[in-house]
Amino acid sequence: MSLTLTVEGDRWRAHLRAVAAAQPGLVPVAKGNGYGFGLGRLARKAAWLGVDTLAVGTYDELPEVASRYGGDLLVLTPWRPFGAALEVPADVRKRLVHTVSRAEDLGALRAHDPDARFVLEVVTSMLRHGLDPAGLRAAAEQLGPLGLFRGSRHLTGIALHLPLASGSHLSEVRRLVDEVVAAGLVREGRRTTLWVSHLTDDELARLRSTHADFDIRPRVGTNLWLGVRDALHVTATVLDVHAVERGDHFGYRGRSAPKSGHIVVVTGGTAHGIGLEAPTGDSSLKARAATLARGGLDAAGFVRSPFTIDGKQRLFAEPPHMQASMLFLPSGAHVPAVGDQVDVRVRYTATAFDRVVVT
Repeated sequence: MSLTLTVEGDRWRAHLRAVAAAQPGLVPVAKGNGYGFGLGRLARKAAWLGVDTLAVGTYDELPEVASRYGGDLLVLTPWRPFGAALEVPADVRKRLVHTVSRAEDLGALRAHDPDARFVLEVVTSMLRHGLDPAGLRAAAEQLGPLGLFRGSRHLTGIALHLPLASGSHLSEVRRLVDEVVAAGLVREGRRTTLWVSHLTDDELARLRSTHADFDIRPRVGTNLWLGVRDALHVTATVLDVHAVERGDHFGYRGRSAPKSGHIVVVTGGTAHGIGLEAPTGDSSLKARAATLARGGLDAAGFVRSPFTIDGKQRLFAEPPHMQASMLFLPSGAHVPAVGDQVDVRVRYTATAFDRVVVT
């Protein structure tokens, strides 16, 4: 009686191996809910892949992965002189690679931990975190000639977190690398590591060709863990089925049935992320039309659920409960039995599954 993610293990593992083989220097990303798999499972899979570094989103995620993965841990959220960043146990701190995105934090980090390793993040067109050209020069002045070289216990490279927008990122990457060089953070004859996110395989190959004196390390999350979507199958369990006639009342709010049919109660509610929708980045005309259509259904009290019964996504009978949802199934549709499994369409990064079964 669970909201379950079932994974075709052989296909999923083959995909993970293929990505690792095609991407030298791969840095898997395990953050948030672990892309639906859980952070602990992804940490174990990173160890299985044999990579030397695993990236996490925040310092608070470190305890769940540090005991399951023995390599270096890159924290993607920039270091700040407060909060969880200052509370990392000494045995884990020795394995950390911090992200520094402000020149003023560089001195504070080195004062807090003189042996700290870190990457300098350069601000990209995302405008989320990062050093601008002036900040890069300020960081270079603080570092001096120490810590700039490969294998040091200080600066371990330059980080670029690029947007997901379509089109090539290479021109932006080249411009940003030029800014890093101009700031004095690259020494002639010494290799520099470039940690990058959201570059395609083709872009990575071209970058390695044009910047052969850099070691390129792709940080990959979604395309690694969720790269074979058809090998992932989400199901919910039917908990109860109730026949209703038009006007019959049901649910927390005493709603009335719009016509005869059935109320089908299934596993999966707000605690799992069901019915909680993140803003979409799709601005196409089709996406806008779909938003308007959903708004019309919402106004009329009908909201399409992610649960599929008899080949169709069914309407919520009322807003989902914490651990279950009530669906309205009109007369004429095949009625599932208690214990049956129904398909669920979810956003993996926003869903907490009761069970993850890897076959």
